[in-house]
Formats: sequence, structure tokens, C-alpha cells
Amino acid sequence: MVLQVPLIRLQCGVNSYDWGKLGKGSAAVRFASATPSQEFSIQEEKPYSELWMGTHPSLPSRDLDTQRSLLDLVRENQALLSPEVVGLYGQKLPFLLKVLSIRKALSIQAHPDKKLAEQLHAKDSENYPDDNHKPEMAIAVTPFDGLCGFRPLAEISHFLSTIPSFRNLVGDSAAAKFESTVKGHETSESEADVKKNKAVLREVFSSLANAKQDAVASAAGELVASAKQEGDRFAGGGCQSNTGKELAELVERLDGQFPGDVGLFMLLFLNFVKLEPGEGMFLQANVPHAYLSGDIIECMASSDNVVRAGFTPKFKDAATLISMLTYSYAPIEAQKMSPSDYPYATLSAAAYSSSSSCLLYDPPIDEFSVVKIDLRKEGAKATFDALQGPSIIICTQGEGSISVGPKIEGVKEGYVFFVGATAEVVLEGTSKEPFVTFRAFCELSGKEEGRL
Repeated sequence: MVLQVPLIRLQCGVNSYDWGKLGKGSAAVRFASATPSQEFSIQEEKPYSELWMGTHPSLPSRDLDTQRSLLDLVRENQALLSPEVVGLYGQKLPFLLKVLSIRKALSIQAHPDKKLAEQLHAKDSENYPDDNHKPEMAIAVTPFDGLCGFRPLAEISHFLSTIPSFRNLVGDSAAAKFESTVKGHETSESEADVKKNKAVLREVFSSLANAKQDAVASAAGELVASAKQEGDRFAGGGCQSNTGKELAELVERLDGQFPGDVGLFMLLFLNFVKLEPGEGMFLQANVPHAYLSGDIIECMASSDNVVRAGFTPKFKDAATLISMLTYSYAPIEAQKMSPSDYPYATLSAAAYSSSSSCLLYDPPIDEFSVVKIDLRKEGAKATFDALQGPSIIICTQGEGSISVGPKIEGVKEGYVFFVGATAEVVLEGTSKEPFVTFRAFCELSGKEEGRL
């Protein structure tokens, strides 16, 4: 079957993990219910966690009209992906787009690079079902918070000196060695200093990750008691990145979800990041992180590999996590992305006059980029140059239309569309409220060379 117009409305599946938001409070299930399968109804007491959009076999999207999987369609019509994408990634989308609705913390985790993913999959395919890496990007739809990457070393030293339960759990000798090694060199860019800093950070983090469970539980009781009693004085009043009150509330909140968990101490190693709607962060392979709350658009390489170490009842692999991390350290600002204006969309006069925008989130990888399109006025229109690669578009707010060639489809909140390579796309708002969409795409030929 050859598709005459490469625009397909998709029906996408939603997962129901325990950490998801309940009922209609979950954006993931609200969006899924806009294109429901037969007999689908939202249960208000059920958690709904992830909406998956793509060709990954764990939860493949389907053509709403024919009910054929998107994976089958792109295999039969490889021009939808482009020869370049097929040549490098095979007959499937190189990215997976998701909406996550987070009520309670996801595991403290990292994703392997390509080489390690292949090794883990070969050794343990049950726990590591893919042989692909999984760099990922998160863009907030609602206010979001999470843990991402190792904190500045001075902040870790501060916590080791002001939180007795933390120091006791990692061990005084490991803590003292860390403090003496990094002192005066916390922000040094010398290759020798950075190497020493990373090595000692690995040592002290390993001491925590390998701590006995009974010792963790006992120390966690002390940690939570301190947080409750000290309030804004907790952790010596906090550090440059986070106040004592903020940290105390975070410890209490996460203890309520995972009592006595080693993650309560791991969070003291990691940046606590808050994102407002539209803000994003990129997570490279081998970087520790955990999503804590909020609704996000997430785009990643097409993989489902996760190495976990805390805040989870699932399989933990602390030894692999310890060995795989890069132990790079940086402040919160370094974890956030700075979107730029997308130069290959033409805005109509109504779009310009209403301060409509097309913002590009462009991580340093080939598999995906994302554009956020915000059309703020009825009749505001954005016309996109053709891409030499596939894309998926989801509407998160408002109403409008999407057109490819002669085909025009109405768009409402939660509608999802696949657009094949080489297709010019036009989006237009048709309601008074903003018409907001996200477009994930892969174009290997480069921003300039790939334009038709």
C-alpha cells in the first residue's frame, strides 16, 4: 500500500505504572482518550503514566483509520522515513515521543550508551530489552521537578559536613577523602583536577550505593527526623542551589513515597531541578536522574533500557550504575536547555501580531529534535518547510488544523499525527485560546543541507 499523502492520525497507547497521575488528572490519559480505542474509559482511581507515540514494539502507535501499526506502515513505505534514516536506523522511527504524567518519583536511574546497551542486552535481555542507547529530553507541560546530574562538588561537601546521617552512611573516611581531594579544586578546569574529582566522587557515591539496607533504613530515619525538626535550618540552611526548607520538604515528600530508601541520600548528590512550562533539559547517556512530579513531553532514542538504583521496587543494578556513570558535575543551569527560534517555519501576519512562536529544542544527537509551536490567535498559521525525515506532532492545548498537500485534518487537545519525510506541513489555530503543539523529528542531512 502506497500512501498518497503522508499524514496519518495516530491512535496511541497509555501505560499505567504506579507513579502516574490518577484519572483525568493525568495529561497522558486525557490525551490518549482524545483518540480512544474501543471500550476505553478513564478510571478515576487508576494511575496513568505514559502516552507512547512511535514504532517501539512495546506499545506501538496505530493508524486510526486502518488500525495498522505505524511500524508496519513505515516498513512498507520506507520513503516515509527517508533513505538516510532507513540506512542508519533501519525500518523504524529513530525516536520515541512520550507524554509523562508524574505523581510520585520515578527511579533514580541512568541510561546506557550504545556499546553498554548492546552488552547488557546480550547478557540480560529480560531486564535490558533493547540493544540501543537512550539519550532523552524533557520539556515541561506543567510545572515539573526532578533530579538531574551530579551537583557542584562544593554542595556535596557542604551536605557531608552538615547532615550527620549522610556522612555516617557513606563513612567518615570516604567523606574525609572526598572533602580533602576536592577542596580548592571544586571548579577547576585542569584535566588532572577533574580526573581526581571524578574518581573521588565515584568512590563516595559507591560507598552510598553499596550501603547495607539496614544501615540505610536506620540513617534514613535520622535524616527524615532532622528534616522535620530543622525545617529551614536543615542541611546548614541549604546551599547555593537549594534552601534548607526546600531540601527538608523534598526529603519528607520522597520518604512518604519510598520510606527508608537509599534514594533519600542519593538526592543529596544530585541537582534538584525545577522546570516551568516550556523549559527543557537534556539527559545524555550515563547521567543519573529521576523525574519527581509534573507533566512533560519526553523524546528519546527508541529504547526502553533503564539501569536503576533507588526509588523503585523494580530490578536494581547498583554495580552497573556505579561503573557506567561519567561522574560529570555541574550546577543546575548546565542541565537546562536554551531553545532557539526555529528558522524553517513561516508565520502568518496573524501569528506575528499575536506573538506566536516556533521554538527549537535541539540536543547534541542525531536521533531527534523537537519544535514547540504556540499559535496564540484564531487564524494564526505556521507553514513548515519540508523535512528530509519523519516527524510526530501532538496537540497539548487548544484547537486547530493540520494540512499536508490537499489533506486537511481538524486538531484538538491530545490528537497525534505522523508526518512522512519531504512533506510541507501547515498548522493553523482555529480557537481563541492558544493552539499548542509539539513536533518531534529526525533529519540527518543537517539544518541547512536537509532543506528541500
